[in-house]
Amino acid sequence: MASDQLIAFALVTIILPTLTMAAEHIVGDDQGWTVNFNYTTWASGRVFHVGDTLVFNYKPPHNLFKVDGAGFKDCAATGEPMTGGNDIITLSSPGKKWYICGYGKHCSELGQKLVINVEAETPAPTPEPNAAYGLAASSYQLFAAAVAVLAIIAA
Repeated sequence: MASDQLIAFALVTIILPTLTMAAEHIVGDDQGWTVNFNYTTWASGRVFHVGDTLVFNYKPPHNLFKVDGAGFKDCAATGEPMTGGNDIITLSSPGKKWYICGYGKHCSELGQKLVINVEAETPAPTPEPNAAYGLAASSYQLFAAAVAVLAIIAA
């Protein structure tokens, strides 16, 4: 039993650093999904990737519609609105994504609309080209491999 846990630990130690985590974007930060907020400025400081999530926090009468480019331009809400007040949308494909509030003139006159561009995947971090980094990475990999070998021998 202990050897199984050690093997699992060794595998996690080796694999986990290579994985990237999806980002969670709270739309509007502490203002949430509301009127008279510049969502263009908010989005311009962020990079969105497939797998990331958007969290829309709001209270009635606000709602949320996922629309296409024409619906965004015309503030035309179609389909069923999301009305949960804490709607989480996982970005599952690359490209432009458009969201609006369909209540009254919140979109057309009060700016409650968001457009983002979703990139295909989260890029892997680029290692810094210096000897210290290479030595540290190599040492970590050697340590992780040694732990895995010891776990297998102990089993």
